[in-house]
Amino acid sequence: MSEITAKAFVDITDVVCPVTFVKAKIALEDLDDGEILEIRMNEGEPLQNVPRSLKEEGHRVLKVLNNNDGTYTIYVKKTGLE
Repeated sequence: MSEITAKAFVDITDVVCPVTFVKAKIALEDLDDGEILEIRMNEGEPLQNVPRSLKEEGHRVLKVLNNNDGTYTIYVKKTGLE
């Protein structure tokens, strides 16, 4: 698989739901359609809710990586369907 290159990065490990989704959504708003956002988040509720909510908004979750430290990194491609 080719390497995913993100246009922007947001770390939401320091906030709790629902602010995690809000921060991710705001970061996506700054990108153009087709660009990729890298999001670092804690396991648990953020990992369950943020990717699901972004998919519901029409964006594509390309990859989910376990960082093996209690955090995950997800790559989301912005779509114009929001």
